[in-house]
Amino acid sequence: MKHWRVEQIAWDRFEPSKVDPEIIPLVKAAAMVERNGGDYAIYLKRVFKDDPDFSRAADHWAEEEIQHGDALGQWASLADPGWDYAAAFERYRNGYSIDINANASIRGSRTGELIARCIVETGTSSYYTALAEATEEPVLQQVCKLIAADEYRHFKLFYDHMKRYLAREDLSFARRLRVAFGRVGESEDDELAFAFHCANEGPGLAYSHDRCIAGYMGRAMGFYRPRHLERGMGMIFKAVGLEPRGRLSQIAARGAWRLLCWRRDRYRQALSRMAPAAPLAQAA
Repeated sequence: MKHWRVEQIAWDRFEPSKVDPEIIPLVKAAAMVERNGGDYAIYLKRVFKDDPDFSRAADHWAEEEIQHGDALGQWASLADPGWDYAAAFERYRNGYSIDINANASIRGSRTGELIARCIVETGTSSYYTALAEATEEPVLQQVCKLIAADEYRHFKLFYDHMKRYLAREDLSFARRLRVAFGRVGESEDDELAFAFHCANEGPGLAYSHDRCIAGYMGRAMGFYRPRHLERGMGMIFKAVGLEPRGRLSQIAARGAWRLLCWRRDRYRQALSRMAPAAPLAQAA
């Protein structure tokens, strides 16, 4: 059962004067990706087709992911009344899809698939926590806190199933590590970049991965703080079988923070060069 509903959000507390314009494009793009959770559930249920317990869990997970998209989309529609959430999502669906007909995990094993899902939930939990702490707009704070809590719970869901499959498949530590950090690298693929395009740029502007990933990451990375990387690295370490709160995790988090700052600055430089040629769509 869902833990909350979109109707329970305190929408009447929305304060336009406290909206950060840099957050609006990110929320719009995130709404696209979250709303697309149904396809991932279809894919997961095919990969785990003989596991009814996990299939039921995947259905509940997808229901909550779709709800995340709808909550983010509704907030973005308040922040930008001229934005059409449904039309933007239709564009996204028409231009981006995953292979829902796969008969086996693209990670090479079911354990690997579940590790990859843990990494995704780690990233989203950290991200929505960062947005909740960065914004002063009370409704977005509430939405992001609720989503962040859901994503952390989803991490535990996938982690518990991962341990069950690890006992059967005995995936080596090296393979677990490759899956985890491979999935981290996929955060800059077309899924987010194309979502940013559909949510923020007009249909007359051709999609450019480089422009759109800079538009997304250049903004998103600015809201992180070291504590978000520390918590996220601990979750990654736990997913691959390492001590989540040890010295190695702390060292890795510091390295990740330095890398994030370097990449943030590179994306911002790219964004500043591209901005005159690729303005965001404005509200009518």
